[in-house]
Amino acid sequence: MTALPWYLVADIGATNARLAVADLTSGRLQHVTTYQVAAYPDFALVLQEFLAVVAAAGRWRESPEAACLAVASVIDGDRAALTNSPWILHRPAIAGLLATEFVALINDFVAVGHGVADLVAADWRQLGGARPEAGKPVAVLGPGTGLGMCALVPADTGYVVVDSEGGHVDFAPVTAREMDVLAVLAAHFGRVSVERLLSGPGIVNIYRALAQLADVPAGDRGPADILTAALAGSDGLAVETLNIFCGVLGSVAGNLALTLGAKGGVYIAGGIVPRMLDLLERSDFRHRFEAKGRFGAYLAGIPVRVVLKEHLGLHGAMKTLILSEL
Repeated sequence: MTALPWYLVADIGATNARLAVADLTSGRLQHVTTYQVAAYPDFALVLQEFLAVVAAAGRWRESPEAACLAVASVIDGDRAALTNSPWILHRPAIAGLLATEFVALINDFVAVGHGVADLVAADWRQLGGARPEAGKPVAVLGPGTGLGMCALVPADTGYVVVDSEGGHVDFAPVTAREMDVLAVLAAHFGRVSVERLLSGPGIVNIYRALAQLADVPAGDRGPADILTAALAGSDGLAVETLNIFCGVLGSVAGNLALTLGAKGGVYIAGGIVPRMLDLLERSDFRHRFEAKGRFGAYLAGIPVRVVLKEHLGLHGAMKTLILSEL
């Protein structure tokens, strides 16, 4: 059997690195494999393991035709240093390991933005608002290990995805309780960004701040433990933590919509929010999204859609390769 050409796509965050074989013709992903970032000292070892997986399948050529790596990092030329992990990726070194000339390094939320552009109705759940306005900017944010953001800006051929580090803007509390939480976090971190609350570690930060305010031990619960306890209603601090999380998420999403004029809609991606979707709907998320004084009416019609599609970053990395017209 003749070995087939293939393309490598990757979505690399601080917790998980997902790699896959991309079929640019059909738009399908194959051999999606997830690696725990903390288990590997560098990305090269992950890449070598995945190449061995592809080789063992016996269907594809030894080297990919091209690769696109979406990285949770500011892309600095040929270098990407992950924001919340010690991994540093160098494009020339990766190209050498892959024995291919075309290797694209892009921000992970640029990939998410490209993925959002291709979503269909079954890929999201809408939380309020009406229909998006055609030809208007789209805002995307997503709590995960960090808080990613990007924008889709209308262009002659569709949209251009603009990367952003908006997750690192200052946190602005709205309620008295959020002000109390901010005081605790500021004493610990100094400056407090919205990512310090709207992320997996952020859930832990809120929980520990509330425990400190209540003068009770926080224990060593992680984000998943707190989320599970909140959904079960078995821990009052966990319930309050997620209520604060939802409120802050609504405020930040509304701020982003105002900043971008995102009449094309706001999309929430990432792995955390789909797990708490019913709780988010019951929370004051949508109220906080629209609670912008004189601009409440401006925001009332803007739809917020929680993305349900799996492997959105990988699909966006594949879209990047397609747009490159290799």
